[in-house]
Amino acid sequence: MDFSTRTAFVTGAAGGMGLAISNDLIAQGANVVMSDVRDKPENVSTGPGNHIFVQADLANEQSVAGAVAAGVSAFGGIDLLANVAGVLLFEEDGSALDMDLDVWDRVLTINLKSMVHTARHITPLMKEAGSGAMVHFSTIQCLRGDAAPQDAYQASKAGVIALSKSLAIQLAPDNIRSNTICPGPTVSPMQARWDNDPGAIANLSSAVPLGRPGSVEDMANACLFLLSDKASFITGTELVVDGGIMAMP
Repeated sequence: MDFSTRTAFVTGAAGGMGLAISNDLIAQGANVVMSDVRDKPENVSTGPGNHIFVQADLANEQSVAGAVAAGVSAFGGIDLLANVAGVLLFEEDGSALDMDLDVWDRVLTINLKSMVHTARHITPLMKEAGSGAMVHFSTIQCLRGDAAPQDAYQASKAGVIALSKSLAIQLAPDNIRSNTICPGPTVSPMQARWDNDPGAIANLSSAVPLGRPGSVEDMANACLFLLSDKASFITGTELVVDGGIMAMP
């Protein structure tokens, strides 16, 4: 996949899936605007594509507008968007019936409203360029219930799918595609709790038909495909990347 003429805006780019996606895009020749509320990581790809790192609070629309403007200043425009940033608040999230609704609002803002911010500021640039592609990250957890609920997380990620579908139809006349990736269990910094549990990966592996949890590179591979011209007839859909979990009875 050749991204040498493209500029991508990637959120959550300081680590995990966002960093893997950024590095793969840079390695495929793209210019990448890496954005995160955290500091710039050390292990960013050296090329052949170029990059800038913009520290921004995606929950704040003006902060997002500034990051997008920095990308335009550096590279002239933005053709691709990977909405990867999100939070999973294990101890605070729970049932909507009794959880602290301030936590609900915080999770919905970071996981869903942030994607509204990026889409509304980057879509005009895609229209100006004559085409574009967006990939938004959700989760398989929003496709089913859970006896140990994290309702704010699951509701926010279900909203991501609905938003993506709506954007796909709205923007199809402008040749702008919008799709969602629904990861299954993935070894990433978000799941650092597994690092201190020797049996966690083994238990996960036994629950996945392909025999292992996902990696951030698995998710990056799927994301680059959907952003690429190889997916030029794919829009408004969800790509489940879970090793077969959702296919199980």
